[in-house]
Amino acid sequence: METITKRDLVTKLSNKTGLGQADVLNVLESLLETVTGELAQGNTVVIRNFGSFQVREMKGKVGRNPKNPGLDMKIPPRAVVKFKPGKEMKEKVARILPVLQQNAS
Repeated sequence: METITKRDLVTKLSNKTGLGQADVLNVLESLLETVTGELAQGNTVVIRNFGSFQVREMKGKVGRNPKNPGLDMKIPPRAVVKFKPGKEMKEKVARILPVLQQNAS
């Protein structure tokens, strides 16, 4: 398993579509900027067969400081992004389970 970076995605998309890497990078950055902006306004972003992104509230809680476990720390509520994969993505990702199990052994 490897980590795919934004640069790797741009290269793959450029090769697949025949568009220049600069054009693909501009489109990808515009997409990410638009999705982030919509989520920052509290909107849900749905990309069919891929998944949906939505903003949820993470409730406040009491945590512990690892450097000083005797002290309680209050963690305030915050907004987080939740991703729910679409049906097609779930099905494709489910196929990799045997490989993951083999690597874990």
